[in-house]
Amino acid sequence: MEHLRTRRLDWTVTLVLALGALVMVLPLAWMILTSLKTFPEILRQPPALLPADAQWGNYRTVWEGFAYYRFFLNSAFVALMVIAGTVLTCCPAAYAFAFYDVRHRELIFGLLLSSLMLPAQVTVIPLFKAFAALGWVNTYLPLVLPAWFGGNIFGIFLLRQFFRTLPRSLIEAARIDGASEWKILWTLVVPMSLPAVLTVVLFTFLWSWNDLFNPLVYLHSESAYTLPVGLLHFIARAEQLTGGSAGQVPWHLVMALATVMVLPVVLLFVAAQKRFVEGVAATGVKG
Repeated sequence: MEHLRTRRLDWTVTLVLALGALVMVLPLAWMILTSLKTFPEILRQPPALLPADAQWGNYRTVWEGFAYYRFFLNSAFVALMVIAGTVLTCCPAAYAFAFYDVRHRELIFGLLLSSLMLPAQVTVIPLFKAFAALGWVNTYLPLVLPAWFGGNIFGIFLLRQFFRTLPRSLIEAARIDGASEWKILWTLVVPMSLPAVLTVVLFTFLWSWNDLFNPLVYLHSESAYTLPVGLLHFIARAEQLTGGSAGQVPWHLVMALATVMVLPVVLLFVAAQKRFVEGVAATGVKG
C-alpha cells in the first residue's frame, strides 16, 4: 500500500512538472512557428497555430537584409569580454569572502549584497555622465569594464556559497605546503568548483547577450549595435520590409530573427545543463 502511494505521488509530481515544462516551452514554440509563416498569416484572425507552408526563406531574408553577422559578432565580443572579467574578478572576491577570517567580513558581504537591490535606472545618469566625461560613450567600455572591477555581485554571491561547501582542511593543507593564495584559488578551489563557475558563466552570458538597456544607452552607431539593439533597429524598418504598409510590423521576420538570437543561448544551456543544475543545487547547501 505504501509502495502504491509512493508511485502515485511520483506520477503526480511528474505530471505537474511536465505541464509546467509545457507552459514554459509554448512561447518558444509559438516564436518558431510564427517565424515560418507569411505576413498575411500573421494578420489572420483567429491566428493559425501551424503555417500553411513553412517559409524558410524568412531566415534568408533576415540574414541578407539585417546584417545579422555583424551584430552577432558585436554581441559575442561583448559577452566574451564580460565573461572573462566576471570570472577573473568574482573568483578572487568569492574566495576572500569564503576563506579569509577578517574583521567585519559578514557586514561587508551584507553591504555588497544590498547593492543588488539598487535599480539600474537609479545609477544610469551618474554613470553615463562619468563615461561621457571619459569619452567612452559609443564604445564597448561601459558594457565591459564593470565586469572587470567586480561588478557582478550575484556572481560573487553564487561562487562564495559554493566555495564554503569545500573542505576547509584542503585549503589549510595547501597553505602549510607553501602554496600561495593565488595558486590555491586557481589550481585547487576553481577546478573543484567548476559547476558553480560554469553556472556563473552561463548566467553572465545570458545577461550580456540579452541586455538591451545598457547598449541602448551607450551605443549610438549602427555598426556597434549588439543584437537586442539591432532587433529594435530591424523593427523600425517595418514599413520598408512590408512593402510600405504603415504601422505593420513584419512579425514573421522579427520572430525569425529572435529565433536565431535565441539559438546560441539554447545550445549553450544544452551543452552545460548538467553542470548548471549541479552548480545551482550546490550553492544552497551552506549559507
